[in-house]
Amino acid sequence: MDKERKDKNAPRLPRPSNNYQIWIILGLVAVIFGVSYFTKSTELVEIQSSKFEDMVQSRDIKKLVLVKNEEQVEITLKAEALQNAKYKMELERSSPFGLNANGPHYKMKIGSIDKFMDKYEQLSKNIPREQQVDLRVEERSDITGMLLNWGFLFLLLFGFWMLMRRMTGGGGPGGQIFNIGKSKAALFDAESKVKITFEDAAGLDEAKEEIMEIVEFLKNPSKFTKLGGKIPKGALLVGAPGTGKTLLAKAVAGEAGVPFFSLSGSDFVEMFVGVGAARVRDLFKQAKEKAPCIIFIDEIDAIGRSRGRGQIPGANDERENTLNSLLVEMDGFATDSGVIILAATNRPDVLDSALLRPGRFDRQISIDKPDINGREAIFKVHLKPIKLSKEVDVKKLAAQTPGFAGAEIANVCNEAALIAARKEKKEVEMQDFQDAIDRVIGGLEKKNKLISPEEKKIVAYHEAGHAVAGWFLEHADPLVKVSIVPRGVASLGYAQYLPKEQFLYQTDQLIDEMCMAFGGRVAEDIVFNKISTGALSDLERITKMAYSIVTVYGMNKEIGNLSFYDSKQNEYNFQKPYSDATAERIDKEVKSLIDFCYQRTKKLLNDHRDQLEVISKELLEKEILFQNDLERLIGKRPFNSQTTYQKFTNGQSDKAAEVPPVATEPASEPAPAEPKAAQ
Repeated sequence: MDKERKDKNAPRLPRPSNNYQIWIILGLVAVIFGVSYFTKSTELVEIQSSKFEDMVQSRDIKKLVLVKNEEQVEITLKAEALQNAKYKMELERSSPFGLNANGPHYKMKIGSIDKFMDKYEQLSKNIPREQQVDLRVEERSDITGMLLNWGFLFLLLFGFWMLMRRMTGGGGPGGQIFNIGKSKAALFDAESKVKITFEDAAGLDEAKEEIMEIVEFLKNPSKFTKLGGKIPKGALLVGAPGTGKTLLAKAVAGEAGVPFFSLSGSDFVEMFVGVGAARVRDLFKQAKEKAPCIIFIDEIDAIGRSRGRGQIPGANDERENTLNSLLVEMDGFATDSGVIILAATNRPDVLDSALLRPGRFDRQISIDKPDINGREAIFKVHLKPIKLSKEVDVKKLAAQTPGFAGAEIANVCNEAALIAARKEKKEVEMQDFQDAIDRVIGGLEKKNKLISPEEKKIVAYHEAGHAVAGWFLEHADPLVKVSIVPRGVASLGYAQYLPKEQFLYQTDQLIDEMCMAFGGRVAEDIVFNKISTGALSDLERITKMAYSIVTVYGMNKEIGNLSFYDSKQNEYNFQKPYSDATAERIDKEVKSLIDFCYQRTKKLLNDHRDQLEVISKELLEKEILFQNDLERLIGKRPFNSQTTYQKFTNGQSDKAAEVPPVATEPASEPAPAEPKAAQ
């Protein structure tokens, strides 16, 4: 009974769709090739006139059939002649199905029917009438050739029809090729209402406040129009991948309760000329009929790229035609038509300036990665369906995941549930979340990876160097966990830090970050008087930070307050914005800065050599150390500044962390929670 209940309650897997088109094509191909093979296999043996004369003289022929339209004679032998070795071996060799007793067995080409008849009369003069061969004259049609020709033609037409059906979405009245210019937008209306609300879009408080006016206009437009105001025609949601742009658009549709057209930018792109523009026109036609409504275009950069980029001179770019049609349609309808456009992209820098101007996308709503308060709200949303242990602290989880977007937090919650289920636990515990965070940041733990004792010792001192350097540098991120268990593809060690929630970095803070990154390489140099390739990721990070200090942030006295960072990232800018002499000075200053950080880190680790030895030996023994282990081994950090988690739990959350950044930082900025790993 229990088994039957489980089977009934088990989720039903979707049945595979019946791809009958593929089976029809395969059947046709099999029939055509079968007929072709059978025809070839039963092909008659062709002979010359001399052998035919011998057959007539030997009186071995039973029947002759003269095919007029093919200009050939088919010869059937007598049963006793088939037993003759000279015929039997030849016929058995030519047919894989064995000897055909009924015939025909041979064929002979003739140049003219009259000449053949005259010659045959001469050959059969001496043969008695009762022994003469039965001669028939026929006309035939080539059924096999017709089947092959028409079969391949039908196969070609059927394949083209199926291709058009796939491209146009298939089905429906007037479907196939006649629907190719129709919009592919999915419509959510009263019958298929969007269930997502603003409560599900946690951690996006600032964005929700801006977009709430759109919902208010759709619910109560007179509130705005009676004062002479005009509602924005469109809003562009801009943010990093996984921050919740699509989720927020769905929440707008769920809150507004109006028809919601959802599609991707790639749905407009087609291989046929003019299809994208036709779909844009059809989309706006449907939207006007359903007004008030919302159109949501996800990944709009698929059709909204700047015109002229990468185009071959004289070529007709279908994507540009689609963009032109979109620009015209966005300008074409009135502001009180009730049609509002939402679009999402993570690459606003590549969008055409005409698309971003006021009157089309009046608002650009920035959706940044959530701060510690936002992460706590997102965790609460994703933890609702999970059976949690009482020890799980949501605030601690939010503090241990700096820089995580909403999608990454959802992944952490799902991984934690899977890890707990794998261990056959009844509840998801805090340790499961710790393991899930480690897996998301550092990769899958590989305990079975064989490492020699020499390599393991190098990795232990490398990670201990990071830990000690960060522990005694004031502006370095506090250590959370250090491990020498291999993770990911090439990582032999892993250290996790807890960065502060801040957007502005001063020079001494960046230098401390660089010194902490140098900790592993310097520790190897001090202990072994040799260096390894394990510091690859550290050196890459140090080099990027050093060049950012000199060329991006203008923090170098020699170069001055200059920034060579191009926020537009123009792909046609083939020249450096500085001279060769300046490039030499930049390289010199970067080298000087990196050497200074290296020597500073070396002095720091020499001063704390005892602590380095203690931590490395403990790592070799336990393989994993936490922050409380470091406090037990080498004492507390000699600084009184509180961590972000301590401030958050004490109700003293830094308000500066809630202020959005003044300018977009380049990728060379120190990334939060980046694992420093020996490779």
